[in-house]
Amino acid sequence: MRKLPLLLLAAAFLAAAVATADRASTAATASQTVTITHTGYKPTSVSIAVGDAVAFSNGDTVAHTVDFKSTTGMHCGVALPLVLQAGQSASCTFSSTGKFNFSDPANKGKGFHGTVTVGTALVSSITVSPKAVVYGRKTTLAGTLASQQAGQSLQVLAQPCGASTPSPLATVTTTTGGVFSYVAQPSMQTAYTVKSKNLTSSAATVGVKPRLRLAKVARHRYSLSVFAAQSFAGKSATFERYRPALKRWRAVQRVLLHANSSGVAPTVITSAKFRSSLKARQRVRVVLGQKQVGSCYLAGTSNTVRS
Repeated sequence: MRKLPLLLLAAAFLAAAVATADRASTAATASQTVTITHTGYKPTSVSIAVGDAVAFSNGDTVAHTVDFKSTTGMHCGVALPLVLQAGQSASCTFSSTGKFNFSDPANKGKGFHGTVTVGTALVSSITVSPKAVVYGRKTTLAGTLASQQAGQSLQVLAQPCGASTPSPLATVTTTTGGVFSYVAQPSMQTAYTVKSKNLTSSAATVGVKPRLRLAKVARHRYSLSVFAAQSFAGKSATFERYRPALKRWRAVQRVLLHANSSGVAPTVITSAKFRSSLKARQRVRVVLGQKQVGSCYLAGTSNTVRS
């Protein structure tokens, strides 16, 4: 008989974990965020397009409620009204245009009343191709204006990894059918959007790999240079050799990277010189793994040379 209460308890913990994960995932994809403080909502008014989401994050030390006057045309990751404990977040996605008023019934102050204004989508599609590039290479941002109008000016915005807000990058003009494109050269993971008046598109994000250049400089001697917009001094790369019989790469040794003063801004070069006693004529390369490059870059792989 003891098994039933234990199973119920496990189910409760599982449900709580799923709800928490759902809140985290929906908040992460929101295009706008409303923070709740002891004085009210910040900001009290946000504007989004159809299909976008708004995250509500409780930054206060007590629980708060987000109660919408009308819930038609919206869907939230948790039950409405949103009851958020201190530190919790949840988000709502809006599928129809209009104004959605929300408030906290327990707080009558002006700061605890807000509005989500949902307008028509600015673009029907927006993509980057390729979605991942090596540092120094380019990607193409492309899309189609929802109105399909030609001759419309759009501002291209870029938000590099670590930046709190996007910055203007360029202005493009739509062509036949409302099509637009822009060739960008990201220096690290970057989210691109386009803006017209008070409407902003959803983001298209491109990942960036550091550029690794491996060279054999003498018998058993190698040099490695890593190009990026940040230093990787103190990080370790992995020197690998290819095993034809196994059809896979195998680690040989770790290589410690050092600062290098030869980079020209915004490029930062980190480098290494190292020895290896591998037999001649083997295929070798160097890999800089995800843990070493951090969150703003993708793992990088060098060119292949013969030992």
